[in-house]
Amino acid sequence: MSDAEITDELPQELNLSEYVGPYLFPNNSRRRIPAIIYLSAAVVCTVVWVVASGSPLVNGGILAAAIALAVFAVYGFVCGKDLKVDESEALVIAIGAVGFPVGHASAQMGWRGWLSRPTWRILLYSNEPQPDRRGLVFVDGITGELIDQLVEPNPEDWADLRSN
Repeated sequence: MSDAEITDELPQELNLSEYVGPYLFPNNSRRRIPAIIYLSAAVVCTVVWVVASGSPLVNGGILAAAIALAVFAVYGFVCGKDLKVDESEALVIAIGAVGFPVGHASAQMGWRGWLSRPTWRILLYSNEPQPDRRGLVFVDGITGELIDQLVEPNPEDWADLRSN
């Protein structure tokens, strides 16, 4: 195989010529959509159980399914809180918390607790060419409250990457 036959191209999602704008993280409130579907199915199951309770095709399992679906619906409504703090706002909160000028940073959405509270996990590095410090900051996605932070010297050894 000759060098002319070897080609390399970026994956489709990294092609800058097709850039359409910043990524919008999906809102946590989308959990209410399946909750509405579960609640509707629970109502249908309950109506079927009440109307056709004497039928040999309808038994207590229909009522049990209605109860289970209603429980899932309530959980979906409770956990579907509106995400009010986006990744940019969370990054600003995190930068203020770490106390050093930030170079590279990365934000990730996670959920904590039984009620799946949205939480931003932000990893930050200081802005030197080989970062001296790093920090991990947790920001509540609903209130913007600083949950926790860890700031430490960067233990990574990048001496081999320094330019001569």
